[in-house]
Amino acid sequence: MISIALVAIAALLALATQAAVAIVERAYPAKGKTIHVTGATLNVVDIGPRDSVKPPIVMIHGASCNLEVMRQPLGNLLASTHRVILIDRPGHGWSVRDREADSTPALQAGMIAEALKELGIGPAILVVHSWSGALGTRMALDYPERVAGLVMLAPVAYPWRGGVGWYNAAVTTPLVGSLLAYTIMLPLGLMLAESGARGVFLPQILPQDFVASTATPLLLRPREFLANARDLITLKQAVVEQAPHYGDIKVPVTIISGDADKTVSTRIHSQPFAAAVPQTKLIVLPGVGHMVAQAAPDLVAREIDAMIAELNSAEAAAN
Repeated sequence: MISIALVAIAALLALATQAAVAIVERAYPAKGKTIHVTGATLNVVDIGPRDSVKPPIVMIHGASCNLEVMRQPLGNLLASTHRVILIDRPGHGWSVRDREADSTPALQAGMIAEALKELGIGPAILVVHSWSGALGTRMALDYPERVAGLVMLAPVAYPWRGGVGWYNAAVTTPLVGSLLAYTIMLPLGLMLAESGARGVFLPQILPQDFVASTATPLLLRPREFLANARDLITLKQAVVEQAPHYGDIKVPVTIISGDADKTVSTRIHSQPFAAAVPQTKLIVLPGVGHMVAQAAPDLVAREIDAMIAELNSAEAAAN
């Protein structure tokens, strides 16, 4: 009788989850265009003037979010004078990857590079945050023709001590993980989303309506929650493998991190990268946490403009 009751409860939770998924997707519909690439279908938002100063800017978000986190406020600010391409990473937001295992920075870099080629974009200024620090460096290594410069915000670049959260390990466990994702994670996540976002922002204050305005509840859909967990679980080994090659990166790099970041340590990631890649400009903001683009959007925009100006000046001098 107990087992029958448990099955019934799980079935009810699964039905409730599917109903909630439908509600969430109606509340936060796709706003970009679809680009089909090998292994994924990517959602891309293209804003700003097409005849702006070149190169264009490509913005890629980190874990546990979607392109809206890069659009607000930084992407919108840059789009007043630049062409800005925002991409939902494979498996996130409204981008879908064909296989759950396709989660590493190397695989996702290939998918995004293919999309940029399809769009005729490149080389571009690549602006990446957090998890996508590993993706941005991988693109600079594997697809240098697509990258004119690299701007990394609170980036992950090196292995770290510890894990990435018990719940990520739980939902990537065979069978058990899918059961959790398709039953309890969405209702539980809706209750915890605000407090979780607040923790990532510390010591800055979470902006009002941040969770809703950035479509964060999309993360709690089972397929995206599983994709996000897989991304995080496989990240450490990925940076172990690619970190020894950072010295091969030739493009200019600017890193902007906060000395109060408790999510991605500036000491473990940003500082060693700046030492390994001589052409890196490292800016460490005092009292700033993980959400650099929200804490200092004007400063980040100025640094992107400065990189573009230097690239254009060097090109003009060469010609």
